[in-house]
Amino acid sequence: MVTRRDLIRWLAAVPLFASIWPLLRLDDARAAQTPRRVRPGEPGWPTPSDWARLKQQVDGYLIRPESPLELCRESPDNAECLALFRELKNPYFIGDSPVLTQTCEWVGAWRAEPSAYVVAARRVEHVAAAVNFARERNLRVVVRGGGHSYLGTSNAPGSLMIWTRAMNEIRNHDAFVPSGCDGVIPPGPAVSVGAGAIWMHTYEAVTGGVGRYVQGGGCGTVGVAGLIQGGGFGTHSKQFGIASASLLEAEVVTADGAVRVVNARREPDLFWALKGGGGGTFGVVSRLTLRTHELPAVFGLVSCAVVARSDVAYERLLGRFVAFYADSLCNRHWGELATLLPGKRLRIDMSFQGLGKEEVATLWKPFWDWIGLQDDLTMMAAPSIVAGPGRLRWDGTARARFVPGLVVFDDRPGAPDANFFWASNLAEAGHVIHGFDSLWLPAAMLARERQPELVDALMGATRYWLVELHFQKGLAGAPADVIAAGLQTPVNPVVAESFALAIVASEGPPAFDGLTGHEPDVSKAQRDAKLIGLAINELGKVATAGGAYVAESSYFQKDWQAAYWGANYARLLSIKQRYDPHGVFFVRHGVGSEDWSDDGFTRMADSD
Repeated sequence: MVTRRDLIRWLAAVPLFASIWPLLRLDDARAAQTPRRVRPGEPGWPTPSDWARLKQQVDGYLIRPESPLELCRESPDNAECLALFRELKNPYFIGDSPVLTQTCEWVGAWRAEPSAYVVAARRVEHVAAAVNFARERNLRVVVRGGGHSYLGTSNAPGSLMIWTRAMNEIRNHDAFVPSGCDGVIPPGPAVSVGAGAIWMHTYEAVTGGVGRYVQGGGCGTVGVAGLIQGGGFGTHSKQFGIASASLLEAEVVTADGAVRVVNARREPDLFWALKGGGGGTFGVVSRLTLRTHELPAVFGLVSCAVVARSDVAYERLLGRFVAFYADSLCNRHWGELATLLPGKRLRIDMSFQGLGKEEVATLWKPFWDWIGLQDDLTMMAAPSIVAGPGRLRWDGTARARFVPGLVVFDDRPGAPDANFFWASNLAEAGHVIHGFDSLWLPAAMLARERQPELVDALMGATRYWLVELHFQKGLAGAPADVIAAGLQTPVNPVVAESFALAIVASEGPPAFDGLTGHEPDVSKAQRDAKLIGLAINELGKVATAGGAYVAESSYFQKDWQAAYWGANYARLLSIKQRYDPHGVFFVRHGVGSEDWSDDGFTRMADSD
């Protein structure tokens, strides 16, 4: 293969190219340097007049952000500070701030700090102006929509933030055809969503508005754009697939400032990369159009909690549940969660669709009857089956009446009824991560002869920490067409052969490093992180293929390229190099980030 430097040497020896040789030498000299982005206060940082021109270009939507935490610094116990910390349990309050993030920080990994400037974009032209400004002045860029990144990618001190929160229009289509695809892709129902929209509002616009279903995330305050670009999963992934598999078209601003509309026929490589190659890596997405699906008539939830009196009894309980899941639940109807808790407890919260309540009761009766016959097992929470009309699935007011305590509303004066979230997600609002790790669990372990190995690994892990089994994250058990569509995204192909994602994690209440009176418990975080590591090692004995879901993984993930994208990484990297050869967009542990320092300010080596 002829390298770029080989070509330069060859051209230098040919008189015909003598006139362009000085330009090539200059370009090579520049490439040989170690580029470094400009920080505030350094030579080359934009002048006040430069920022004023950008402000004019973005119609005044340029902000110098101020942290609301400043009111806590002089007096951490004053009424305003205490009120602020109460609001940190409201994800809508957090999402409306360009400084706060849904995760306050990850102890020992990262902490949230304000960007130097924020473009609060309202239109795609504002995004393009911000990208051009950052590229021309060698600034660090950070892109934020929902602000839900566990890994801290929603913030970067000293950066220019492109904040898409206000670009939240949602529009349904009866018969959408991607640009340039007439006669190739038949028209069909779809929804176009601005980059700042969140899933809760999108679900209600689609389900409540036109009686359709759009595949997205389980946590309703997550941003649509971030989840799609991260190859995200939702409660009903085993029926409707990876969320990005429904992507029909995207509008994106690339590193050259161009506004591109991409789909299966128009710049298909970039389109493919946006279906799970990582948010904020290939450009700034401004709009997405997603296929919508027929709405299930019924959605429901099965819950119960069981405690065992001995290790032997707990092992028997887990063995029975694993067998029951393998035989009856690993299919398109079921998703969500089983949690293996300290004290030999099993908590089950399984969502379903496409089944009636009586049918579900008949399915679960043998499992519950078996528990009732065991002298060393006790039901801590009686079995419960809740089912309701699909049309009301994301109607917060109706759900609050139907199941008391299920939802929490945005409590700010004047907040719309559409601003609600699931009570089960309350712990994630303003939390501090102590430790977090995940692994894809292979469906091969559900074979009858392999189930004891799986149970042994689960027992081993729970000796150290609780384990969550997210059954909707993993496509094993889904219909063949759903699996095939998932394999047409950049997500690690191991997902197609995994029945669940195991998550082992610990968190604390809202806190900020260096904020007196409101600091995280570092000692506890360190202890928790050590135990989480031991637990994930036990699970690794059966999850030998490794791999992790990029949105829910360790900040310290080893071999992250293979873990997140597997064999797809090489293609993603080539697309990154084509559309962003100078690394305007940087996300730690994102495609192409191996060439940069962890903070994204210094290129580590010449990539030629």
